[in-house]
Amino acid sequence: MIEVSASRAAQCIRDGDTIAITGNGGGMLEADEIFAAIEARFLATGHPRDLVLVHALGVGDAKERGVNRFAHEGMVRRVIGGHWSWSPRMQKLARENLIEAFTLPSGVISLSLRESGANRPGLITRTGLNTAYDPRFGGGAANDAARAVEPLSEIVALGGEEYIRYLPIRPDIAIVRGTYCDEQGNISCAEEAGDLDANAVALSAKNSGGRVLAQVREIRKANECLARLVQVPGVLVDRVVLAPNQPQTHVGGYEPGLAGLPGSGDAIAAKFEGLSLPTGARAIIARRAADEIQTGQSINFGFGIPGGIAAVLTAQARLKDIWLTVEQGIHNGQLIDGPLFGAAASPSAIMRSTDQFDFYSGGGIDIAFLGSGEIDSVGNVNVSRLGQDVVGPGGFVDISQGAKAVVFCGTFEASGLAVRSDNGQLSIERDGRIPKFVERVREVTFCGPSALKQGKPVLYVTERAVFRLTEGGLTLVEIAPGIDLERHVLDRMAFKPAIAPDLTLMGAQCFSGDQPEIGDAPLSKTVAGHA
Repeated sequence: MIEVSASRAAQCIRDGDTIAITGNGGGMLEADEIFAAIEARFLATGHPRDLVLVHALGVGDAKERGVNRFAHEGMVRRVIGGHWSWSPRMQKLARENLIEAFTLPSGVISLSLRESGANRPGLITRTGLNTAYDPRFGGGAANDAARAVEPLSEIVALGGEEYIRYLPIRPDIAIVRGTYCDEQGNISCAEEAGDLDANAVALSAKNSGGRVLAQVREIRKANECLARLVQVPGVLVDRVVLAPNQPQTHVGGYEPGLAGLPGSGDAIAAKFEGLSLPTGARAIIARRAADEIQTGQSINFGFGIPGGIAAVLTAQARLKDIWLTVEQGIHNGQLIDGPLFGAAASPSAIMRSTDQFDFYSGGGIDIAFLGSGEIDSVGNVNVSRLGQDVVGPGGFVDISQGAKAVVFCGTFEASGLAVRSDNGQLSIERDGRIPKFVERVREVTFCGPSALKQGKPVLYVTERAVFRLTEGGLTLVEIAPGIDLERHVLDRMAFKPAIAPDLTLMGAQCFSGDQPEIGDAPLSKTVAGHA
């Protein structure tokens, strides 16, 4: 291990290099001093240029940090990213076809790096079949520039079953981060909010003949470092950049409770977003979705509206009765929502995200609660391409395909929707300008027909209606009390769903200004005219 400055580390990168990075939105494990030095070198000299950037999770602050550091015309020629929303600048380059833009499921990217580091022939998996990441349906190519080049995957048959083989990714440079390292370069994430895929990123570069750059807050003597707390062994590390002012997250400082260490657990609620109850339409959806949870289940909550369900469960004193996970490797604790999604206050375990994705792909989740952008008549869901920009699926595909059951949570319409709930009734104050129930989704991130074929229970929860996936397609099973079925639901959909003969009202507790009651009260009231 050699200690160098950030600017010296930036000199290691050559034109055309493939760079794999670790990190997560909110600044978790983000090696931004190294990123900033690479950016400064490019702005001053025009080099390095024509890079290929690989990142599994969203990395940045939606302004300047993280992936935004690489978002300059000519600096990168290709990006393979799991989630793009934290870098509007990179989204703009993709929109204008100034880069080859690929999106792949986050777990696929992390696990592909691990497989490449083990010199195996890529990642062979069912994850992505019959979605936009299936090479027969685009293979993750997100713009015309990407569609004009060779695909990143292929279909293979093993034992009479179809799989996707994602081709190996062999980085020239890996950039990782930890809290500290010892004199041999052993990297520990002991005080970080997650381990993510740092080991896989480093392994993929080192065993491909590349270099590994690491950023740490401090360098310690070997006898001051616990071997059990090393995430990246020093044999994988070439250069270490000391960044003594490195923050744990974009919030700043180091909060012991985010790393699962004893500390100011009670103070975390005042410091971070997402530990309070959701409001408005989001509260209604979270309360209704929470009714689907049973004691003892293993559960995943996705980014966005589903993140508020954890707060509802806390208010109901039910959070202790489930096993909670998120894709960043967190188990249990109080999930933090918003920009710092992926971290938790006082988690019971923090695992590598690669291990977490293995758990998901193997069917370890009983029920997953995920967001929804567009939904069509056969139950397909799009969350990966919204508006003009590349968004990417994050862990959505890995989780939704592996979970035993899925509940999609989202507002009925987007952009401008305003609702009011009071005394067990819902009022639509202002309609949304963008419909979400469309004739055909722009991009298939979740394939309804495939889930139906597998016998997977799928529910779609909004603030005014609940749908279930059946042999007849999307079937309306509940509507909110206080709204008109035709005017507020059916007339505002691009297709006519099937209507369950026992169509019922959503529970009144979902629309109360008070905290929802504990328990699963039966929904037995029949909607007039649809008995």
